[in-house]
Amino acid sequence: MDYTSPIEATLKMKRWPKDTLAAGRRHTVGLKLDGTVTAVGDNKYGQCDVSGWRDMVAVAAGNVHMATNTGNAHTIGLTYDGRVAAVGWNKHDQCDVNDWRDIVAVAAGWRCTVGLKSDGTVVAVGRNNEGQCNVSGWRDMVAVAAGDWHTVGLKSDGTVTIVGNNQYGQCNVSGWRDIVAAAAGYLHTVGLKSDGTVAAVGLNKHGQCDVSGWRGIVAIAAGSNHTIGLKSDGTVAAVGWNTHDQCNVSGWRDIVAVAAGCAHTLGLKSDGTVVAVGDNEYGQCDVSGWRDIQTSQTLPTRP
Repeated sequence: MDYTSPIEATLKMKRWPKDTLAAGRRHTVGLKLDGTVTAVGDNKYGQCDVSGWRDMVAVAAGNVHMATNTGNAHTIGLTYDGRVAAVGWNKHDQCDVNDWRDIVAVAAGWRCTVGLKSDGTVVAVGRNNEGQCNVSGWRDMVAVAAGDWHTVGLKSDGTVTIVGNNQYGQCNVSGWRDIVAAAAGYLHTVGLKSDGTVAAVGLNKHGQCDVSGWRGIVAIAAGSNHTIGLKSDGTVAAVGWNTHDQCNVSGWRDIVAVAAGCAHTLGLKSDGTVVAVGDNEYGQCDVSGWRDIQTSQTLPTRP
């Protein structure tokens, strides 16, 4: 399978990445081949109420700030015509996306939602106490990611821009070059380089930034305190906090996409099934029955 070309196309052809698998703190979301969406896990705030969604091309799941340990979470869906749907907790207006148009990619952080527009600009709604929604001046972006307190933008020239909390240096990416994908965790940021190596900055208390030895990586994901790397041979690497076995992925094979929640990890296989490890207190890892989840190779072309 060709794992490299979709990543290279992100920068060279503005073929925006579409996430079909998403993990929050206590719930998991999957996009099916027919454009519908399925979700499992905690539904206290309706974050799993996606059964009525249709014509979706991407999903995102808002995480929950580690320190709160509460169930406030939300889920975002992107439709083929550039509109955005949202369900879940909305105290900070993070679900107020009904008027968004011409969106090509979405990201969901802790109490905030980020949308990338086709012209390379970015919009954001939700909690802005740390300035994580101050993206109105961004231009020429090709991808976005949202952490708990910071928002990441990948530019077409392979550099990265970040706004928000920088207490642990998670925004110190000014020297990054040749980046083709980015991910944001609780207090760390990860960047995938065009040569398959990975860079990381921020809090490293649990070793979540110990990725300097990784090679042959084609996709990345960041949980609250762990980091996941998908290799070109379909295997998966993991570093960081492993209290719930969320890093026990050494036996995974034939994986084409990965996602990371607060303390659980998801792998999408080439046959459209999903594997999961980690915290399953709310059933967020109960994905063994899932079928026909979209892979990047099966995503429809946006009109």
